[in-house]
Formats: sequence, C-alpha cells, structure tokens
Amino acid sequence: MEVLAHLAGNGKTVRVDYFALLKEQRGLASEKLQTNSSTVLELYEELQGRYGFSLKHSSIAVALNDEFADWSEKLSESDKVVFIPPVAGG
Repeated sequence: MEVLAHLAGNGKTVRVDYFALLKEQRGLASEKLQTNSSTVLELYEELQGRYGFSLKHSSIAVALNDEFADWSEKLSESDKVVFIPPVAGG
C-alpha cells in the first residue's frame, strides 16, 4: 500500500522504498511523497528528521532509479529512491 506524504510545499513527487531497519522504523515498505529536497542526501535527512531514522546516511547505500547512486545525485520528478541499510545475516 502506498501512501502519499506531503513533506514540503510544491516540490517534486518521488517514490521511496525502505528495507530492513528503515522499513521497521517507517512502518511502510514504500511511499510516494512530495519534497523540496534537491539531492538524495537532503531527502534522507528530511525523512530522518520526520521519521526518526536511527542510521546515519554514511552507513547505508542508496539507489536512484534502480542504479546505485552517490549521495549528491540530484532528484527529479517521479524518481524512485531506495535506501538500503546494512543487513545482518547468518
């Protein structure tokens, strides 16, 4: 189930997918939201402040439109952002 969350003004709409701990902390696997953030780092910091994510951005990977990305990548309308925290296993 997708939820449209309005984080800020008349920005761009992006889809965000969450995994592992971030999925647990957000309580959703994915959502579409509006943001004025210009980079994936700004978006993560915005979401971290809103949802209380405990992980620093430096400890997770990010993908933009199904490609691993640098935190400085610019966001555009309809982008898909995936935040991928470390996964423990055994």
